Amino acid sequence: MKQYSQSEAPRRLEGKHLGMACCWALGLATLVTWNCMLTIEDYYYKLFPNYHPARLLTLIYMPFAVVSMAIMTYYESKIDTRKRNLSGLILFFLSSLLLLLLDLASSGKGGIGNFIGICAIACSFGVADALLQGGMSYLAGIAASGFLISALRLLTKAAFEKSPDGLRKGVILFLVISTFFEFLCILVYAFLFPKLPIVKYYRLKASTEGSNTVSADLAAGGIHINHGVYQLYFYHKINCTVRRFENPSTLLVLAF
Repeated sequence: MKQYSQSEAPRRLEGKHLGMACCWALGLATLVTWNCMLTIEDYYYKLFPNYHPARLLTLIYMPFAVVSMAIMTYYESKIDTRKRNLSGLILFFLSSLLLLLLDLASSGKGGIGNFIGICAIACSFGVADALLQGGMSYLAGIAASGFLISALRLLTKAAFEKSPDGLRKGVILFLVISTFFEFLCILVYAFLFPKLPIVKYYRLKASTEGSNTVSADLAAGGIHINHGVYQLYFYHKINCTVRRFENPSTLLVLAF
C-alpha cells in the first residue's frame, strides 16, 4: 500500500490513456447531436423553405442553453455530478432518437407540425448541453466535434448522392450514427469511466477537499464515503478485498 498527500499525485496510476480517450469521446458527445442538427439544415431547407430553420433553430436553442446553464451554475455545489452528466447524455440520446423517429414517422414530409417538433427537440438539445457544460471538462472532444461531424456528413451525403431520395437517406444514416454514438457514451460514462484508477484518485481527492458533488461517481467506482470514513472496495475476479481509511485529511491510494 502506498500513501500520498493530497497535493501529490502518484507517479504510476493506471488508466491515464484510457481516461483521456474517454474524456475525448464524452467531449465529442457534448456537441455531436447539436452539430448534427446544424449540418443537416440543407435537408431542413428543402422540407421547410418558408420557416428559415438555420436561423430559428439557433435562436430557439440558445435561450434554453443559457438559462439552463445559469441555473446549473447557481446550484452547482448542490447538484450531483453523476446525475447531471448522465441526465445530459440521456437527454441528448433521446432527443436525437426522437429527431430520427420524427423523420421516419413523417416519411420526410414538411409542414408546421413537424417543424414545431424539430424546434422542441432543439430546445431539449439546449437543456442537455447546459447539463453537460460545466459538469465535465472535455475540451478536446468538444473542439473536434465540429470537424468530425462535418466530415461524417459529407461522407453520408456523398454515399447516397446518386440514389433516389438520396439526401434524406444520407440524413437518416447520419442520425443513426450520431444516436448510436450517444448511446455508447452513456455506457462509457456510467460503467467504464468511473472505475478508472486515475479518475477515482482525483475524485477522491476532490471529496477530501470538501466537494459534495462526486459521491455518486465515487460509489460507481467502488468507493463509498460515509461520515468521513472512506471505504474503498476493490473488486477482483476471484475475491473482494476491503480497505478502510479513517483519516480524511490524507488521501490514500492502493497500488496493486
